[in-house]
This record gives sequence, structure tokens and C-alpha cells, in this order.
Amino acid sequence: MNTATLHKVAQHMAQAERVLFITGAGMSADSGLPTYRGIGGLYNGRLTAHHIPIEVALSGQMLLTSPEVTWQYLYEIEQACRGASYNRGHEIIKEIQEYIPDTWILTQNIDGFHRQVGCEKLIEIHGRLYDLFCTYCDYKVTVENYLHLHIPPKCPKCGHLVRPDVVLFGEMLPSSALSVLTKQLTKGFDMVFSIGTTSVFPYISAPVQMARQQKRITVEINPSTTEVSHLVDYRLVGGATDMLTQLWQQMNDNGL
Repeated sequence: MNTATLHKVAQHMAQAERVLFITGAGMSADSGLPTYRGIGGLYNGRLTAHHIPIEVALSGQMLLTSPEVTWQYLYEIEQACRGASYNRGHEIIKEIQEYIPDTWILTQNIDGFHRQVGCEKLIEIHGRLYDLFCTYCDYKVTVENYLHLHIPPKCPKCGHLVRPDVVLFGEMLPSSALSVLTKQLTKGFDMVFSIGTTSVFPYISAPVQMARQQKRITVEINPSTTEVSHLVDYRLVGGATDMLTQLWQQMNDNGL
């Protein structure tokens, strides 16, 4: 089933001038990172060691009241990312950006892999795990890992709490990233891909819904059924790297 679908998607891509890739945890699964709600999920429907949902542990409110709890799970997530790097799927999206220059990426991932591989026109809507800042003064630092951090870390300048530049549950999305996303969505896209995300957040499913309303091509790459599966024109059932590799091969083999 995927072969015929891949060929059709490749044909559409050959004609597209503006493409949006929306990527979630499944995009980095082939780098050895666990997903969070999907297959192989790190917190797939289970409570944390503190007997609270991960959404509570990783919330802005918890960071304020019990920063040691939030930081314990930030450390656990960073530990899962530690030493990992981008995979072939990230490379292919970078190559597609070179083939279709007006290709944008909206990622929920905080691992920084799209940036690491050299992708441009990148909206990291949830921030980056390794960019830290003080909650009180202007101290900022980018670290390679959390190995040498005291948990929870304190600012070397003022002694207040340091946190990663990521969006925790219950917090507002960064206005700068939202502004860029809104501007690009207003321009519209010829194709929108949803890759490796359950699309439970409205701002992640909205671009797919908008493209559908505008009668633009929508594609989902995911091994599981998600919140947007019933909306898309084409579903490629499988892992991100495998499906992107096959799609890119289709385009190259057929001279599209």
C-alpha cells in the first residue's frame, strides 16, 4: 500500500514550491530517543516515580513550587538524549530544503537535531533542551549535557534557579516562534507533512487542518493512528526515517 502512496506523494512534491514538515518525537526515534506518548513511549500512559503524570511533573507550576521534581525528569529526558545525534531522516529533510528552498520545519522536539544537521527555516516551537537561562538575571549558557549540573542548578551569577529554554506544560509558547509560524501559515503551503507526532496539541494539528481546508496536499508519516490521521490525503504507515528514505528514493529514481 505504501509503494503506490509514496509514488503519488513524490509526484506532488515534485510540483510543490512551499512545503511544511511538522515533526515530533517519532522523528528522533531512529536516533535512539524514546517517544513519549507513542510506541516505545518513555511516559506512555504511566505515572512517574512521584506518582504524578509527567505533564504535572514537567509543568511550569511544578518548577516554581518544587524545582527539584521538574529537574529530575528534565535530567531523565536529557539522559535519554545524551550522546545521540541526528539520523538519516533529518538529513533527508535537509536535502529536501536544498531541493525545495521554501521548505519550513515546525518541530516539537527539544533535542536540536534539525539545527544540528544544518536545517534552516526552522521553528523550534518548544525550545531547546541544552540552552539554559537564569529565572532571575540575564545569565545564559548552552551546555553539551547535564552531567555536571547540580540538580536543580543555581545561577553562578545570582544564585537563583536555572532552567532550560523549553516550554513546560501550562506555559505560553514563545511569541517570536508563534509570530514566524503565523506568518508562514498565512502565506500557505502547497504540502504539509505530519511526521512522528500524535498531534494532540492544537497548534500542531492546526496546520494540517488549514491545509485541508485550502485543498492543499497533506501527508502523515506515523506507525500509529493519530489526531490527524482522518484528515490527511495520504498516510504512510511506518517510521519516519524509513518512509522519508523511500520517498526521497522515489523522487530520485523517477527524476522528479
